[in-house]
Amino acid sequence: MGHPKRRGKRYEKPRRPWEMKRIKEEKELTEMYGLKNKREIWKAASIIIKYRREIRAILAEIAGMKPTEHTLRKQEAILAALRRRGILKETSLRLEDVLALRIDDILERRLQTRVYKKGLSNSLKHARQLIVHGHIAVNGRRVTIPSYIIDIEEEGKIGYYEKGEF
Repeated sequence: MGHPKRRGKRYEKPRRPWEMKRIKEEKELTEMYGLKNKREIWKAASIIIKYRREIRAILAEIAGMKPTEHTLRKQEAILAALRRRGILKETSLRLEDVLALRIDDILERRLQTRVYKKGLSNSLKHARQLIVHGHIAVNGRRVTIPSYIIDIEEEGKIGYYEKGEF
């Protein structure tokens, strides 16, 4: 058991650290999304792994026997959360769509990417700097975390922080 104030790691390292194909893919993603390091890619991959694990367990229970109410509610909650965050499309209602998620789907919903796509910054690195320095607000609240996942409702409410000097 660790220190109560310190959280555990929120990602898993790759099993083979020196695999050339994976290193090239990670480098492309790092450049494409302006990430600080590979750890941010691993965190996004861990989020996808967590959702896939849950959906596989639900699919196994549905296939094996009659699913319980709890399982059906859990299934709807997962699908609703992914749709609310914009990771899944509004039209997708199947569990198999969750199994087809990619790292790009998570990285597209980060605050850093959304700030750049909205045109508030000149580049992805500039977007990261604006966020870390406290110049970006979501729904009127200052957010200083570039990896913050933006909900669909919040996407239109991204702007500069009003009280700060810019």
